[in-house]
Amino acid sequence: MKHVSRRKFLKLGLLAAAMPLPASASAWLAAPERRLSFHNLHTGENLDLSYWVQGDYVPDALAEINHVLRDYRTDQVAAIDTRLLDLLDRVKAQLGTAQPFQVISGYRSPATNHMLSERSSGVARHSLHMEGQAIDIRIPGVALADLRKTGLALQGGGVGYYPASDFVHLDVGRVRTWGG
Repeated sequence: MKHVSRRKFLKLGLLAAAMPLPASASAWLAAPERRLSFHNLHTGENLDLSYWVQGDYVPDALAEINHVLRDYRTDQVAAIDTRLLDLLDRVKAQLGTAQPFQVISGYRSPATNHMLSERSSGVARHSLHMEGQAIDIRIPGVALADLRKTGLALQGGGVGYYPASDFVHLDVGRVRTWGG
């Protein structure tokens, strides 16, 4: 591994900080609130709320999101990674839609994930759904291919494309793509 001096490290950090962000990214960062809407297709629950206001995540809003995105099979609730919520907010902004995300799968308990992975080769044994870092969605009025393209363009993590099942998988793991 190559050694980088402290001075060089600091210079690189300053250069990175000085690089301009794309207009859409800087506008998103400057927004006073971040708002998401969900419709859980399995439970019928709807949620529309601001989860980030004036630079801070709203604990009560995060708790409500965790509940709506719970494992509906076991009723287990887990914390959804705020990076995933921010990615969804960026997707919504990029697409210019206020429509709710229709949720096919949010958090999955290990038991549910094991059961699903036994039934289908398309379910990862160590899925990021079990970490609250993945979601399977679609958006009314938005072509699935456009949702996929937006996820890919944002480079926020993995993007799985399942047109036969009518959903896109988004996660905040390493950047990768599959399906089609």
